[in-house]
Amino acid sequence: MDEPHAQSLGPRDRRTDALGNLSVLPDETVCAILEYLTPRDVARFACVSSVMYILCNEEPLWMSLCLKSLNGPLQYKGSWKKTALYVEHLPSEYEEPCRKPLYFDGFNSLFLYRRLYRSNTTLYGFSFDKGTVERKEDLSLEEFYHQYEGKKPVLVTGLADTWPARHAWTIDQLLLNYGDTAFRISQKSAQKILMKFKDYVSYMKLQHDEDPLYIFDDKFGEVAPGLLKDYSVPHLFREDFFDVLDRDERPPFRWLIIGPERSGASWHVDPALTSAWNTLLCGRKRWALYPPGRVPLGVTVHVNDEDGDVNVETPSSLQWWLDFYPLLADEDKPIECTQLPGETIFVPSGWWHCVLNLETTIAVTQNFANSKNFEFVCLDMAPGYQHKGVCRAGLLAFGEGSFEDADKNIFSGEDDYSYSELTRKEKRVRIRKPGDDPNFEGTITCASKRYNMWKQGFSYDINFLAMFLDKERDHYNSPWSLGNCMGQREMREWLSRLWVGKPGMRELIWKGACLALNADKWLERLTEICAFHDLPSPTDDDRLPVGTGSNPVYLMENHVIKIFVEGGLEDSLYGIGTELEFYNLLRRVNSPLKNHIPDVLASGILYLENGSYTVVPWDGKGVPDVISKSNLVPEKCKVDGYPFGVWNKKQIEYRKAGMSIHELSSSARCTGIWPYIVTKRCKGKIFAQLRDGLSWEDTLSLASFLGEKLRNLHLLPLPPLDYSIFSDFEQHLELTYSNCHMEAVHNNSNIQVEWEIIIKTLMKKRKDVTSRLSKWGDPIPNTLIEKVDEYIPDDFANLLNIFEGENGLKKVWKPFSWIHTDIMDDNIHMEPSSVTLRLSENAEYAGLVDDASNGHNDGLKGKSWCPSYILDFSDLSIGDPILDLIPIYLDVLRGDPNLLKHFLKSYKLPFRRMSECESVEGGDKFGRLSYLTMCYCILHDENILGAIFGIWKELRTAKSWEEVELTVWGELNNYKGFP
Repeated sequence: MDEPHAQSLGPRDRRTDALGNLSVLPDETVCAILEYLTPRDVARFACVSSVMYILCNEEPLWMSLCLKSLNGPLQYKGSWKKTALYVEHLPSEYEEPCRKPLYFDGFNSLFLYRRLYRSNTTLYGFSFDKGTVERKEDLSLEEFYHQYEGKKPVLVTGLADTWPARHAWTIDQLLLNYGDTAFRISQKSAQKILMKFKDYVSYMKLQHDEDPLYIFDDKFGEVAPGLLKDYSVPHLFREDFFDVLDRDERPPFRWLIIGPERSGASWHVDPALTSAWNTLLCGRKRWALYPPGRVPLGVTVHVNDEDGDVNVETPSSLQWWLDFYPLLADEDKPIECTQLPGETIFVPSGWWHCVLNLETTIAVTQNFANSKNFEFVCLDMAPGYQHKGVCRAGLLAFGEGSFEDADKNIFSGEDDYSYSELTRKEKRVRIRKPGDDPNFEGTITCASKRYNMWKQGFSYDINFLAMFLDKERDHYNSPWSLGNCMGQREMREWLSRLWVGKPGMRELIWKGACLALNADKWLERLTEICAFHDLPSPTDDDRLPVGTGSNPVYLMENHVIKIFVEGGLEDSLYGIGTELEFYNLLRRVNSPLKNHIPDVLASGILYLENGSYTVVPWDGKGVPDVISKSNLVPEKCKVDGYPFGVWNKKQIEYRKAGMSIHELSSSARCTGIWPYIVTKRCKGKIFAQLRDGLSWEDTLSLASFLGEKLRNLHLLPLPPLDYSIFSDFEQHLELTYSNCHMEAVHNNSNIQVEWEIIIKTLMKKRKDVTSRLSKWGDPIPNTLIEKVDEYIPDDFANLLNIFEGENGLKKVWKPFSWIHTDIMDDNIHMEPSSVTLRLSENAEYAGLVDDASNGHNDGLKGKSWCPSYILDFSDLSIGDPILDLIPIYLDVLRGDPNLLKHFLKSYKLPFRRMSECESVEGGDKFGRLSYLTMCYCILHDENILGAIFGIWKELRTAKSWEEVELTVWGELNNYKGFP
């Protein structure tokens, strides 16, 4: 029988007819597209054709669909399709009937076959007993530091022999003790997944996933504190620089790890280039490791050039060992080992590693920063992106076309290497997968040769890696990578605490601070300011900026120096200009608030020109020559007034509302000009350092103090408005209103023109509210993010109660005032009450209050404290007074309704003035203060919602924004004020 005749008798290929135009796409692409559909749409697609039926019934697809739509703890129902339909709350009468699945001939898929194979393969004989990782027993601390720390991995036996976990951490024992405890699950999903341990054990027994769910819980110590008693940090790894932070302040550092056969961790470098130890208590793990800069085959590294965020595309650990490992020549294979129960593996900073569980395993791991890797941790959090690419991918981080130039510049020892030619949106390192290229073997050979070209020159040395820092990036202005292990302000607070808490290691800490904060440059500028004003030179204690603010702030012996840099020169000028205008107003009207704001001793502008610094005094009035040359002066401003005062600042706020991170960072470029202000140093401590030790009476006193001072602030008269500065603004408005057209309003109207800017600013923020909340993600529930556009009003005129009055004039039944916008726990100063009464009588005792500790000495802990000052008015603005209540209630009062009531009793001002004849369009919600406040929270530039769902954790399962609104802000609806 000849071949054509044989083909005619065989089954026909049904793929083309069944998929139609989609048949041109490979199965992998079609399956990826299906993941973007809803479970109900996938069920409908399964009815389209035989091949679509096959693709739409794949377990990995239903696993992805289920995890995306999950809202609450996960219960596995025997298959992912059944679980997904259960999550969808499908009525029982619509469940699939119990029948065998359909089978079709004439269709085959190598992609689906490989996935099926990976889902059912067993790994019993998959160990690597003759590993290339050294095994050591009774390793001394000195030997560890000299031979392994910062150099290479090592397997150590005996470190866990005395742990209770060595015998107590079995599946059966954990099931008995923690069966109803919900642990976090690691899976490629933006959603945080929780499973009760008994449900997870049931899942492990039933599943046949190629990449099974994996317990990887950094909060296990909080949900199951008994587990922390079962182990201790081995003596080799106890030096940890993060230990100066409280548990809730430090980044995630310890994880409970439990997973079945085939689960594991795909290729990665540990966060922030920290080092790690991992102790196995049950089962076997296979490890593969590469030294820093050696990207594993099949892995793609993306580094975003806006914020330096690093994303790694990698196959699952099982897929890598099955599909990529066999392609490696012996000299290209990783360092490997099989970890056995009781063994601890050490992974140095920057090392690539991949883990595959050969059977059900239980382990505990911790990451740490110590004296060996501290500089690398600081480098990784420095602004920019090129150094991050080099730290993970070596010189492969450079594009092919620029490699020769990089080779000439870097290895010639030139420190002033220019990276401008390498700039692009995303640095991408890719080593191809099988099937991507018909010349794949040649590609491997090329990559191998290229690696050999630079492997002798590439050095994982901090001085070498620091050469790749972008010197034009400023820590205070550059966007912060969401992938960093801690926030930008938390990073500064950490370094400040290290500086105080570890005085013997200041040389090392200073090096790290120079990498992460440009601390040496800011010290130069501080010294110039001190010299100009005949202030004492900074001491060793004063070298690092303090606090978590947005600008470098230095606490000297008797004064505080703040250098304005946040947002770039333009924002800095309006920040200090508004602040100086405000201080002048306080003195002019003799407001009682002036007694609770630190005195201004000096202010000016520092600039760098021709390699040398110059200082010019400036009180906010007029325009200094150095500024007039920068083209930032409003054309119509009065040069004898406050050209960078609050009215002009309102226009800047409008213009920048809704800007992307890239646009904001571009406008915040370094200019070599820095405004600054010098204020008198307050005696005592900030509230953030005292919070946990304050008595209830002191906390009530603080709430009353804040209510009274906020009242004084909101009663201040506004500076006169030059209406001409808004004429250009009115001509360039881009927004229109669906129900309310805001006509130009001038000084003969009953409405302030600033409300028009506020409304239009809110409208600009509303445009991208869904994407912004999605980017912030957890703990904001996805179900609420999807409903946010329905909740926020389309017409903000209704939100602010703007309506037609007599003669067609528009009126606003709300107050309008100065607002601080940032009264949080680090902007409130307190003094020991027993000392405050005797400051004038006992100068020696008063000296105890100024403990010269940068705020970290607890010598006066336990005394009674009273609030004395409100700090940092650089974010001053004009707007709705209720905006000041948001940070006070959420950050200072931590959502305590009793403290809120105490605050309001002292505040005594209404947040709205309602007319008897007022008719509010849109129903009752526009009459609720709680609704107004919730809308402000949603549209806020900062992640206010993260704080809300952090305080009220029960709201993470809320079904509506109204539920969140009334729980958090409902008390406001009972408040009328005392007009």
